[in-house]
Amino acid sequence: MEKSVATLDKGTICSSWNYCGQRLATGLIDETVTIFDTNDPASSFFTSTFKFKVNGGSVVKVVWVPPEYGDAIACICSNGSLSIWEEVAQDSEHVQWKQRTGFGGPLDQVLDSQFGDSLSSLKLTIAYSSGLVKVYEILDSMELDNWQLQAEFQNVTDSVTKFGKSSCSSASISWNPQRSETRPASFVVGFNSDTPQLNSPKVWEFDQDHQRWLPVAELAEPDDNGERLCALAWAPNIGRPYELIGVATSNGLSIWKMASNPDHNGRLSVEKVVTFPCHDNEVWQMEWDMSGMTLATSATDGRVRLWQSNLNGIWHEQAVIEPAT
Repeated sequence: MEKSVATLDKGTICSSWNYCGQRLATGLIDETVTIFDTNDPASSFFTSTFKFKVNGGSVVKVVWVPPEYGDAIACICSNGSLSIWEEVAQDSEHVQWKQRTGFGGPLDQVLDSQFGDSLSSLKLTIAYSSGLVKVYEILDSMELDNWQLQAEFQNVTDSVTKFGKSSCSSASISWNPQRSETRPASFVVGFNSDTPQLNSPKVWEFDQDHQRWLPVAELAEPDDNGERLCALAWAPNIGRPYELIGVATSNGLSIWKMASNPDHNGRLSVEKVVTFPCHDNEVWQMEWDMSGMTLATSATDGRVRLWQSNLNGIWHEQAVIEPAT
């Protein structure tokens, strides 16, 4: 039976649960961010506990910082700016959210951003409207205002080829959710731009020995025509000998299988497992469950769909959640 867990403000256009599902942040069209909490741990209903303005236009995306770095969020606004806000408590009765730093703006807009929690430090990957990908890091978990630029590059597999400034309308980033001492930090990123070589999703790994990011896989087939990218989602991996990545484009939803170990050239082999045509019903957002076995998608028709594979590895639509009337 369906059950309401929160009543969102009118004008809410994005939302994000923190990593343990105990707090909810929402972004509104009027530059407001609202934080929801539950006063009773036994209750599943959340109420608004704090609101603040971000002063950058409509809040189009909210992302929580990993929990070991405190209660903080990154907000992307419609003017292309990204700001990081941290909850600061003088005592139990005096709580404030303070801005720690900012990136981007109208001249070089932030299209997407995601935090990556590697074993060495907290990373922040940002995709810009110029077509550049930048990776920032902090070495001190207590200093969310002290980000250092670790790398910047274009989303191409050939490191020799360079393109001039591109015009990008959107992008999507998804980090490998697993932290491992045996595997390097990695993420996947793709663009919608006027430069086709930037658009297809590429998987990037950090080369610890040479302190650089390298492209190790491309989620594309030879006959792909550079369809518009909508969303990416990297599945958690609990014991699988391969990785799963969801890719939503203007043509449909695809599930990709990627090898966990590189070949002799340092590349990770990929295979498109299935594609579900969108039929003019584009996916807006995707999230995997904690086991990496169920993929939830929301689309332009207002419905949420759950996708699973059976024991034979055949993916299918498991359930459809209709929008509330």
